[in-house]
Amino acid sequence: MSEPAKIPVKAEAAEPAPAPQAAAPKTPAHTDFFAPLDTLRREIDRVFDSFHLGGFRLPFGRASEIKMPHDLFGISPVADLTDKGKEYELTLELPGVEAKDINAKVSNGVLTIRGEKKETKEEREKDYYLSERRYGSFMRSFPLPEGVDVEKINAAFNKGVLTLKLPKTVEAQKNEKQIEVKAA
Repeated sequence: MSEPAKIPVKAEAAEPAPAPQAAAPKTPAHTDFFAPLDTLRREIDRVFDSFHLGGFRLPFGRASEIKMPHDLFGISPVADLTDKGKEYELTLELPGVEAKDINAKVSNGVLTIRGEKKETKEEREKDYYLSERRYGSFMRSFPLPEGVDVEKINAAFNKGVLTLKLPKTVEAQKNEKQIEVKAA
């Protein structure tokens, strides 16, 4: 069994928020085609972000103000989050992507994972020649919950699955309390 590839996570210092701009910059013509769908997606994200049960929100809820660029073949990578007690474990399915094409960084309390997939297929037979090239990029951003030790985040990539370990600080672990559930 091969050793999983280690992917370094870069932590960037917090930067001051940019001053608000009077008007949004003009986008290139090729992105105007997707503008109605992008607007619809942001609106649906806003609706789902505003839905919560009694003030409870998931620690990795999608931030609707974070704009997603062109996703890998139009689909965001599938992500699963598990609370393992002393750490969160975040896994993303990235079939066909190589470790060298993945970038993970933390900036201003947001974990951002970017990558690019490049796939080439070539078949030569007696009566035909087939050549296909597919490529695309993806990006997923996750607001980090309070209590994650950013300096100790690590990432490993093995067999198309990126696994990030997000350790909790000692204080965050102490603040957890088990609640007994009684039958009524």
